Parts: sequence; C-alpha cells; structure tokens
Amino acid sequence: MSTLAKPAMRPARPEFSSGPCAKRPGWNPGNLQNAVLGRSHRSKPGKARLQEAIARTREVLEVPDDFLIGIVPGSDTGAVEMAMWSMLGPRPVQLLAFESFGKDWVTDVVKQLKLPAEVLDAPYGQLPDLSKVRADADLVFTWNGTTSGVRVPNADFIAADREGIVICDATSAAFAQALDWTKLDVVTFSWQKALGGEAAHGVLILSPRAVARLESYAPAWPMPKLFRMTKNGKVTLDLFEGATINTPSMLAVEDAVDALKWAVSIGGLAEMRRRADANLAVLEAWTAKTPWVEFLARDRAIRSNTSVCLSVVDAKVTSLSDEGQADFAKKLAALLEKEGVALDVAGYRDAPPGLRIWCGATVDSSDLEALTPWLDWAFATVAAELTPAA
Repeated sequence: MSTLAKPAMRPARPEFSSGPCAKRPGWNPGNLQNAVLGRSHRSKPGKARLQEAIARTREVLEVPDDFLIGIVPGSDTGAVEMAMWSMLGPRPVQLLAFESFGKDWVTDVVKQLKLPAEVLDAPYGQLPDLSKVRADADLVFTWNGTTSGVRVPNADFIAADREGIVICDATSAAFAQALDWTKLDVVTFSWQKALGGEAAHGVLILSPRAVARLESYAPAWPMPKLFRMTKNGKVTLDLFEGATINTPSMLAVEDAVDALKWAVSIGGLAEMRRRADANLAVLEAWTAKTPWVEFLARDRAIRSNTSVCLSVVDAKVTSLSDEGQADFAKKLAALLEKEGVALDVAGYRDAPPGLRIWCGATVDSSDLEALTPWLDWAFATVAAELTPAA
C-alpha cells in the first residue's frame, strides 16, 4: 500500500459527475416549493412555469429574439433526434464524430434514416479536419464532446452564407462556452448538464432558417408523435410557448427555473463561463506539475472546460495491457468514491481509460483544489498494488 498520507482537506461537495451534474451551490429541496404539483401542466400556473423556464433560458443563454425555444421529451438525445428526423433529407449530410454521442448521431442518420452521409471523424482527444465542412450540406455535430473532453474552439468552420442547416448538440457546452448563434440553426441541451438540473427533459432551440426547413420539407419516413413539430405545413408554435408534446415533470421544471435564477444572480452567462474556465484552470495547474496524468485533449485550444477527461500516462500503467489500464482507471475511480471525495468520475465506457471530472459552473473551484491531492493519493495507492514486472 502507498505510504502517502491521506489529505486533510476534502471537497465540500464531491459531485463531479458529467451527468446528471452537481446541483448549483446552495441548492436544497426548499428551493422547489413553488413547483406546480398535482395540477395539469396545461393549467394557467403550469403553463406559466414552463413559459418562465423558456424566458429565463433565453435571458441567460442570450438567445436571439427570433429563435424559438421549446421543452421536449427525452433529454438532449430527444431534442437532437427530433431535429434530425424532422429536417434531414433534402440536402447532403455531414456529421462530425469525435466522441461517442457524435457517433450515435452517425448511426441514426446512416442506419435508421438511411441517408447517404459524409462522416468526418477523429480519435478521442482530437477534432476532425474542420476545413472539410461544406456550405452546401446539412451539418450535425457536438460542440463539446462530453465523453472525449474535446470542444470546437469556435464556429469559424461554418460558412456564414451556408446553404444547409446546422444541428448542434450543445448539451455540455451551453452555459459554459461561447455558442455562435449566427452559425447555428438547431441547438440542443439538457438541464442535467451545466445547470445541474434534473434528467429526462431536453431543450430545443430553432433559428428562423430551421423553422423555414420544417415548413418547406416533409420527410418521406413516418414521424413518431414525439418528433412532430408541424401541423398542416406550419410549425406548431404552442410547443415553443409553454406547451409540450408530452407531460413534463413540473418538479424538474421548477428545478431548472431555480438554476436559471441562480445563474442570473451570479452574473449570468459571462460568470458561468468564467467559473467553468476557472475550474479547468485548477486542473491545468495541477496537471502541469503532476507526471502521472495528462489531458486526453492534449491541445489546449480544443480542451473542454466542462467534461474534463484525464489519462494516466505513468509508464508502469501504460505498460499494462488495454484491459489492465482499464482496470487501473476503474480502481482509481472506485477508491475516490469509497473515500467520498469524488463520485462518478470514471471515464465514459467507450472512451479510453481514465477519469472524467465535471468542471461546469455549478462546481466550486475550491472543491477541485481540495480534490487534486486526493487524486495523487489515489494514484499512489493503486499504483503501489501493481505487481512488478518480472
């Protein structure tokens, strides 16, 4: 066993999961006392709370006034699926695939919708060649790879005079990174990420160009009820004015409203982005002086400030088989959880072995500062158990 002493300080909040993520600082169930419970979501009070969630989303995310915002079923996945099934087909399709969810969208487009598509892919930790993105094609991509710790640095690769529409899965980028609304036609996210909200609900944001696509194109395939956004060739505006396709959890809605109120109280989007950047900086400073660990995203320009993915690069570990390295990473995460200092920080199952630490705005930098000595202690402890090579 390691002789390294356990650190004296512990994170006050050990929730570093990448989804559902840490609740906002100061959260408690009493914040939800105004939830419209035992009432229809179509009642005046229920619809008013849904409308407030939409209005506050527009305020905090600084969404243009002519964009529509709707609350939809199925979390971020449901929102992306609604957009792809409803809008793709009339133009060539390109997809960026540099992490697991981007690869899921490839599967849906190619194997389910059976559309010919060009896939621009890259290994975990890297971005595809963005110069290959075409202005005449529809584009589907994740802004921030939740499972790879990689983000696009900006939207410069998207043509301002594009002919196609751009569908952006922004679930771990929204509220933490600078989304360029002039380049995006569909933006999706879920409350469970950067807001620390509850799961199962997605947010779907449509530009005027996306609305025009919906009203000018009817897919050849059957459209499930949960995906339908038009009626008689026109967008169903009720869906973006507080109505929902299916029954939402009003408790989850109230929790999202609470998180959005908190965002405003601390200074809005600018402060949420600053907090995420500051959190990433804590791990960058620690990694710079720690030889056994490195970011999966080696290039700082494309490194996520929310879903931070770390790789163990110590020679004793990298000399192990792939299975051995995966087992080492699992033991690290399990030991941190056993000590109660970092919960749910194992890397994503399809990603390279390592740790994944959420650094979004609902996490306090002081907790990350308290965590890093525990990361060193956990590594030393698990590494001491390795059998020396013969």
